[in-house]
Amino acid sequence: MLALVAAQNDSVFSGVRDFFNSGTWLLVRNLSLFFVVVFWLAVAYWVFKDARRRIEDPWLVAMATVLGLALPFIGAFVYMLFRPPEYLEEVRERELEMKAMEERLAETDLHCPVCRAAVKESFLVCPVCTTKLKQACTSCKQPLEPLWQICPYCETAVATPAPIEFAPTTTSARRRRRPSESPQRASESPQ
Repeated sequence: MLALVAAQNDSVFSGVRDFFNSGTWLLVRNLSLFFVVVFWLAVAYWVFKDARRRIEDPWLVAMATVLGLALPFIGAFVYMLFRPPEYLEEVRERELEMKAMEERLAETDLHCPVCRAAVKESFLVCPVCTTKLKQACTSCKQPLEPLWQICPYCETAVATPAPIEFAPTTTSARRRRRPSESPQRASESPQ
């Protein structure tokens, strides 16, 4: 009985042994190894290209490439864990945008309070609508800020200007009706 089982096992294993000794298995094995090596080299090349886009230091780029080559597939995974999160181009673009925003904020955009035209800090009158923006010093004619008590240019005391009077606005004495209120209900309201 034991000899019969051994003979069956020997026949099963002989078929497997024959397959592994055949030319088909050699072809499949060699092609598989070839594709694994090509994929490994492609991953190492990707690590090199990605490191060049993310890292400025050439030594670190070389070390990342060696890591991708030395440890097949694991090196690329380790590189992905520790690589910088942004491309160098994105960092430069963000820095340029921040610099431009800082420059815009640093500029004091002055506008006329009446017509919103752009005016300079040294303007006494708006050139568009002729609104008086600042008072001039009586001595040196330099523009003065509203809160100044003395001219910083010639040390002349600043006379407080008379307050600006605006024309009264006319408002209607009539009470406005609500859209839901009908004319009949408005006349019925208590007086």
